[in-house]
Amino acid sequence: MDYLPTWFLELGPVWQALLAGTLCWITTAIGAGVVFLKKEVSIKFLDSMLGFAAGVMIAASIWSLIEPSMEMSESLGLVKWMPATLGFILGAFCIRLADAYVPHLHLGLPKDQAEGVKTKWRRATLLVMAITLHNIPEGLAVGVLFGAAASGIDPTGTATVAGAVALAIGISLQNLPEGMAVSMPLRGEGVSRGLSFNYGQLSGLVNPPSAVIGALAVIFIQPILPYALGFAAGAMIFVVVEELIPTSQRHGNTDIATLGTVIGFCVMMVLDVTLG
Repeated sequence: MDYLPTWFLELGPVWQALLAGTLCWITTAIGAGVVFLKKEVSIKFLDSMLGFAAGVMIAASIWSLIEPSMEMSESLGLVKWMPATLGFILGAFCIRLADAYVPHLHLGLPKDQAEGVKTKWRRATLLVMAITLHNIPEGLAVGVLFGAAASGIDPTGTATVAGAVALAIGISLQNLPEGMAVSMPLRGEGVSRGLSFNYGQLSGLVNPPSAVIGALAVIFIQPILPYALGFAAGAMIFVVVEELIPTSQRHGNTDIATLGTVIGFCVMMVLDVTLG
């Protein structure tokens, strides 16, 4: 952890989670800010970046969440696979419930294909809600890992501050195209640059509070820690399979989107191994 500044290591896990969540939001805003430079970007490029985001989330779920959950469970005398499995299923189920009831619109679809309860919300708001839904588990994952590192109940040392930082960096990288994926289509539809940017960055604003909630949850209810890691992984994988991968391949750019997924997976795996 020599690359981490002393002042950051001396902060409590909640503050660390808040800063990491804020970084995730800032990178979303940076991605959305491309709208000030260009009116449109290539659909092929956006699809490859969404594939990249999917790869990052898959790798993060495995290396940063499921693996520490299993190692921690075994060291605590629990059935090694059970907490991760139960948490994974519950995480996916909770996002499925949100997906069924929260009004949102996946990228590239007409407004009449919005999901969730019927509403008169504008198309831009529905797009923001779709990205926000899957930013919540990302923020939770970052916060849970910071909380796990500070919990003192992980004798295996698989949950570390460095690992949490690596996860935050990976999530931040994949948030860049997500902010762009909201702001650029809106700009292309004639929405002003300022408003397009605002909608894009709003989708990442949920990351800081989600990260804080994740950290607080495992700090105050430590027995749920292995389950919480699995929960965050299940929530993220549901988002990948239900939204990111289908959206990245909707325009026929299957090969480049898949290549983006492979690259994203490798980048997150390397980040976790080298930094964590």
